[in-house]
Amino acid sequence: MKNRKIQGSIRVSALPAAIILGAGLVLAGCSRDKDVDITTLQYEADPPQQLYDEALANINAGKVSEALRKFKAIQDQNPLSDEARQALVMQTYLQYRSRKYDAAVTSAKRYMSLYPNSPDAAYVQYLMGLSYSKQIADVTQDQAAARSTIEAMQLVIDNYPDSDYATDARAKIRYARDQLAGKNMQIGRYYLERKDYVAAISRFDTVVDDYSDTNQIEEALERLVEAYYAMGIVSEAQNAAWVLGHNYPDSPWYQRAYDLLNKQGLQPKSAGRGSDVSSAKPS
Repeated sequence: MKNRKIQGSIRVSALPAAIILGAGLVLAGCSRDKDVDITTLQYEADPPQQLYDEALANINAGKVSEALRKFKAIQDQNPLSDEARQALVMQTYLQYRSRKYDAAVTSAKRYMSLYPNSPDAAYVQYLMGLSYSKQIADVTQDQAAARSTIEAMQLVIDNYPDSDYATDARAKIRYARDQLAGKNMQIGRYYLERKDYVAAISRFDTVVDDYSDTNQIEEALERLVEAYYAMGIVSEAQNAAWVLGHNYPDSPWYQRAYDLLNKQGLQPKSAGRGSDVSSAKPS
């Protein structure tokens, strides 16, 4: 049987005195409890859409911390609502804009674990990549953030190739790869200056093999010429110079490699095509 609709309103005076007294004791107890956040109690009484709208108003008013608290309250009190999903998107965005990059990455990872197929997944994955990208340090420092940027942005390209973020994701990957190549060059030059030619060659080879599409490739080939020539491995020095001249004939790094060999009566020469294949003299 369906319950009948109760007509009229319930007056406070009609409630048992024990209930009124009990409610007063609960509220009084909460006000004295140092562990209770009064703002949280207020949020619990508000529907998720109202909290979401208020959080957006807070953003427009420049009250980012208050907006973050309300977005978190939505997720805590209504975790299965669509507002909770939207709140997590906004939380990630606000943390990124506030330069709290580690927090933004954490929020983005949580979102991707919960809503990998949602309409905002591409954007959140992109925010994760941006948060890593903003932490890329100078090549003299550790490049863990560059590697994480590549991984995060590659997921944007692989999983959301038609999204609005794929083009910039590729640009961020190129920048991160330049940084990783630059790090190898920085270490390689360090070894070269100390005449540790084997270690230097290893680093320069890494750039040639793994980062040939970066802006470090020309110098890497020239440094190989220097290192091999210093070790007395002339054929490898000539070959590195040939590759440099064949691909970048107008490069100042090719001019430098050519001059180094030419002083000893040598020319850039391909090791794989026979002794008669040489690169032209730089213009």
